[in-house]
Amino acid sequence: MPSFEKSFTLHVPSSTENLALIRDFVGNIGAKAGFDENEINKITLAVDEAVANVIEHAYGSDATREVTIRAVLDADALRFDIIDNGRGFDPGLIKQKDLEQLVKERRSGGLGLRLIRTVMDDVQYQIKPGEKNELRMVKKLKKR
Repeated sequence: MPSFEKSFTLHVPSSTENLALIRDFVGNIGAKAGFDENEINKITLAVDEAVANVIEHAYGSDATREVTIRAVLDADALRFDIIDNGRGFDPGLIKQKDLEQLVKERRSGGLGLRLIRTVMDDVQYQIKPGEKNELRMVKKLKKR
């Protein structure tokens, strides 16, 4: 089978008003990749969470900044790269709180990275201080 790769890119202002547009973008590409509705919803939620984190934490809700969402589909996987040039962080330094403790505390935050890591097959984060941050999330395609 010949290999192929298709790339799609969306640049949007860093505003929660654009999350619906991003969800549509992700959903359409997930469908193109052949994922079922349940998987598309999970992938969309993971990307939505990642972009919301950029808006809130990397940019401090500064809508004058831009977020890039790049999707790459090949014969093996669907990859989403979330790219920003805001404040970076090392997710390896974030201690995952116990889920039971979060439930007891009725915390609504602190679940984003856990969700992303649960939904996606591979998650990597690259920081180039002062230049860019890139979160790469990969979901493997089911072999038919």
